[in-house]
Amino acid sequence: MIEVSELTKCYGSRTAVDHLSFTVRPGQVTGFLGPNGAGKSTTLRMILGLDAPTTGSATVSGVPFHRHPRGMRHVGALLEAGQIHGGRSAAAHLSALARSNGIPRRRVGEVLQEVGLAEVANRRIGGFSLGMKQRLGIATALLGDPPVLMFDEPINGMDPEGVLWVRRLFRRLATEGHTVFLSSHLMSEMENTADQLVVIGRGRLIAAESVRDFAARSTRGSVVAGTPKAAELAAVLTAAGASVEPEGSAGAERLAVTGLPADRIGALAFENGIQLTELTTRTASLEAAFLELTAASTDYQAGQPR
Repeated sequence: MIEVSELTKCYGSRTAVDHLSFTVRPGQVTGFLGPNGAGKSTTLRMILGLDAPTTGSATVSGVPFHRHPRGMRHVGALLEAGQIHGGRSAAAHLSALARSNGIPRRRVGEVLQEVGLAEVANRRIGGFSLGMKQRLGIATALLGDPPVLMFDEPINGMDPEGVLWVRRLFRRLATEGHTVFLSSHLMSEMENTADQLVVIGRGRLIAAESVRDFAARSTRGSVVAGTPKAAELAAVLTAAGASVEPEGSAGAERLAVTGLPADRIGALAFENGIQLTELTTRTASLEAAFLELTAASTDYQAGQPR
């Protein structure tokens, strides 16, 4: 388990992380989201003891990370896949880490096999592609078979097969009882992989909840209403303040309605004698919810095309 309490990090007059508190629990994948500059990487570094907090605390399994005598047996982390000595082989890199952390030598072969690098174990890392370096970084995190795992943008440079493999790996690790904390800018992967989310903006907590609950907070969700009297229902709903668009192909008897909840749409249809064949609430995508709920916390916004 990872517990962050009132964590704050200041660089001079700039506050990168501002009284941040959240808990990452075992048995699930927790996604870590935020706009560029939100403080995600700084938070991860403070959890790992690489940066000292200005105030507040971060603990792993109840104690600060630096108090674990063999760090890789307690936390496995991938922060920057490229920060590896390019002149070493994958096997030599992992062997050195195993020796320094009291990890059995057999684990080197096991994790290389796990990540699909067994056949290139003796090749120099400098010749690896970014995707291969990411796989090696994941192997490094898994080396000590730790209960807590942290990954920062782990699928950068991965091909589609690699992305699918990473998704299945993280889900399996969570099912086995590990604490899996995953930072990524790819909303589709968070939607397919994460159970819970921690969302921050400008160093402050925006949300700590399930993926489903976070998406449901967006006002961009809609209700699909099916009826043989689509034009008549559209007029009634528009008069009530809703936005209505045809759903599907031309001539379809389905409407996408925003601005009114399903129960109100149903009541208006009943009051006006309009038959409904469908009434389905459709939540916003994770990406839409993220963009809406973090808009006020985005420091760098591109101009709109003319």
